[in-house]
Amino acid sequence: MRPALAITSLALTLVVSTAKAAEDEINFETEIRPLLLARCGECHGAKVQKGSLRLDARHGAFKGGDSGEVIIPGKSSESELLRRVASDDEDERMPPEGRPLTRMEIDLLRRWIDRGAVWPESDYDREAKQDPRLDHWAFQPLGKDESKRLKEKGRNPIDILIEAKLNEHGLTFAPEAERRTLIRRLSFDMLGLPPEPEEARRFEANEDPKAWERLVEEMLKSPRYGERWAQHWLDIIRYADTHGFEVNTPRENAWPYRDYVIRAFNEDKPYDQFIVEQLAGDASQADEATGFLVAAAVLLPGQIGKDEESKRLARQDALDEIIQGTGATLLGLTIGCARCHDHKFDPITQRDYYAMQAFFAGVDYGDREIKDRDLVERRAEIASVAARIGEIERTLQVRPPIDSRRNDEYIAPVTAKFFRFTTLETIDDNKHEPCIDELEIYSTSDPSRNVALAEYGATATSSGNYSETGKHQLRHVNDGRYGNDRSWISNEHGGGWVQIELNVPAEIDHVVWGRDREGKFKDRLPVRYKIEVSLDADSWQLVASHAGRIPMGTPSDKIRELMRDRPPNPEIDLSSLLVELDRLKARKQQLETPRLVYGGNFRQPDTTYVLRRGDPEQRVGEISPAVPIFLSHDVQLRIGSQSEQDRRLALARWIASPDNPLTARVMVNRIWMYHFGQGLVATPSDFGLNGSRPSHPELLDWLAGEFVRSGWSIKHMHHLILSSQTYRQSHRIDSQAGNIDRGNKWLWRFASRRLEAEAIRDSMLAVSGELNLTMGGPGFDFFKSRGGLSGFPPVDEFGPGQFRRMIYAHKVRMEPVPVFGAFDCPDAGQATPLRSQSTTAIQALNLFNSSFVVERAEAFANRVEKVSGGDTNREIETAFEFALGRVPSNVEHEASSEVAKQYGLAALCRVLFNSNEFLFLP
Repeated sequence: MRPALAITSLALTLVVSTAKAAEDEINFETEIRPLLLARCGECHGAKVQKGSLRLDARHGAFKGGDSGEVIIPGKSSESELLRRVASDDEDERMPPEGRPLTRMEIDLLRRWIDRGAVWPESDYDREAKQDPRLDHWAFQPLGKDESKRLKEKGRNPIDILIEAKLNEHGLTFAPEAERRTLIRRLSFDMLGLPPEPEEARRFEANEDPKAWERLVEEMLKSPRYGERWAQHWLDIIRYADTHGFEVNTPRENAWPYRDYVIRAFNEDKPYDQFIVEQLAGDASQADEATGFLVAAAVLLPGQIGKDEESKRLARQDALDEIIQGTGATLLGLTIGCARCHDHKFDPITQRDYYAMQAFFAGVDYGDREIKDRDLVERRAEIASVAARIGEIERTLQVRPPIDSRRNDEYIAPVTAKFFRFTTLETIDDNKHEPCIDELEIYSTSDPSRNVALAEYGATATSSGNYSETGKHQLRHVNDGRYGNDRSWISNEHGGGWVQIELNVPAEIDHVVWGRDREGKFKDRLPVRYKIEVSLDADSWQLVASHAGRIPMGTPSDKIRELMRDRPPNPEIDLSSLLVELDRLKARKQQLETPRLVYGGNFRQPDTTYVLRRGDPEQRVGEISPAVPIFLSHDVQLRIGSQSEQDRRLALARWIASPDNPLTARVMVNRIWMYHFGQGLVATPSDFGLNGSRPSHPELLDWLAGEFVRSGWSIKHMHHLILSSQTYRQSHRIDSQAGNIDRGNKWLWRFASRRLEAEAIRDSMLAVSGELNLTMGGPGFDFFKSRGGLSGFPPVDEFGPGQFRRMIYAHKVRMEPVPVFGAFDCPDAGQATPLRSQSTTAIQALNLFNSSFVVERAEAFANRVEKVSGGDTNREIETAFEFALGRVPSNVEHEASSEVAKQYGLAALCRVLFNSNEFLFLP
């Protein structure tokens, strides 16, 4: 009976256990979801997600919010959700209003979490997971390549796509602009300067259908092109030559980045390479390009509190500038808006922000040496220059100062059996007897063999010895051992000789001696001496001396003075050698001076953390480098060893990939915008949901695709746009078209616009004949101070140095440029993807009354007078041609003649500088 009883007991146990499990089983859909919806849904539901936390849908609940994850499956004690609903602190307890959760409800949540927080995905969860923001046009791959279909029509695809939109709105293209307008438009647009009158006349008279195309090519080849278009880029990245903030100290080495950008545009550097170099130029001998990373304002160490909290906050601010600059400039995304919380408009999470920050976690702001492709050539030139300096100095018998450790005497080869070193003077005015630790003599037959060694049969004698025992004995002078403890000392203050008799005569050419090779003692050093050789010890030949030699590094004027006391040498052209020596020394110093750029400085990356509300004191968890999830499209970044450089290279290559939906779109939109004054997307640095939709989406995608297909050639895009009918339209206003499209959104004409500050200033200098076209290098000054707390009084006297193009000015951050700052010139405090076009009274006052403009008008008048031969009528015509590219009408001529007669030609020139025709791109 016992086995039957045991089986019955086991069965009863299983029944009870099963009943208990069924009793404890939690049904998510009937128990948990209704609880979350009822008690949490008002603040964390489908419509409202306070703290970026959503608890009504599976993906949101497990993702967590601004404070991180709130549900840790299997660990209710570590789950923020349970802690907040169970808290006794009214300020922390959730929900914040209404009754708290009951003990049974809290216990239900606790048991659910501890059992793994099982949340079966329902249709509701699947639908909620679909973020409609991911369907945004800018995040989609480029449209189908329509190049073949468009080009088959025999027209510029730009015109086909623009015309389609015009037809939709009952509009047509304006007629083509006249040739004078076209060449001025092109010259201002591409070079930022007016065309020369003769150049304009040739183009107007040229009836060749390909004349425009050739003119475009000429403009694209001009070095002025890079100067003009680099300024657009510098606006976007807020380039300046000072650090900003209150102290605003100079960045003396920022300019190499500016010059790099100019070269990049002139060379038509492929845009994908341009991106990679700016993010990781240290990997491709483009150190100057890393100035992109640190172009923004930054607090210097002395401006940051000494406590660790202040340092961490300043570091976060510095990294934020890099993220914002990279995101807005290259991707057209406002990633910086996700620093403290998920982006309010775009599908960029706070985790995305800090994952992006991890790419730059090893980047510091500061000067770095430029190790470019010229470095090897510079090193080779240094060696060549140094060799020639050595030749000249040997010719002049210039030698380095005597060294207590080692001195080498190279002499003309001479056969000798006896060698004598005679001291004529010692250091410290002959205070001590001379000391030599070792004399070495080398023969031409075996340059590595010291024939003076006693072991080879050489013997030493002297004029007298300090001691016959101890450290300083005669036999030590050629025993092959160095140092004060094995040296010879004469018995005569400031004098005496020591002699070596070789075992057999030898042809010698090199002598080495020292006072103490170990470098411990510098006293007793011979500073004036002579070296003689002999075959018989009776007849001596002087082969070297220090008595009349000139120390190396002696300035040329001192060498001239010392050489006067020497017998003239007809074989030496002293004057020419000294001039050459000066030039070579200056060149060597220039080559040896490290070339620096204010750019990225790179080190082992810090650990990156997601920060609650962006507060560096509230770390939520570590995070690795990753691109925004919604853009990754399963792209695996090959970061390799996770080295600092690998991180930036991975990011750069992802941004510069043809598969990235944003990069090409953003850049072609910028190019289009600078040509037409408005972009196809009106918000050039925001392609997100809060930005504008494209006016011509098909055209934008075709241009982006063509950009990639061309090898990312910016000049190819220029050529496409400039050769279009759209670009060559007249700027005339049609009232009927204006009623349909007052803002010219559909491009039924070319909209004239005022030139930028730089183009106005540069054009004045060009017309007055004063423009200095020197390229590159440190900037000229608009202010008497280059930075700091002493203020920025403007320069009031101008010379050729200030007459360079305005892009070469030393740009002081957050300080308007005198005179031309009023023309909406950015102060680099913020990025300026699109300049505003204001009209203010101060602009007119500056252009008419400032001393700079008055002086340029006078110089302009002088130029006109020189080429006009004193003929007043010709002077007026010439002034109009220089300034406006045309001759005056009869009415203009008559009025101008009256002004010139009454106020002088300079007044007329100033009037022309102030005319809309001079100030506007036609």
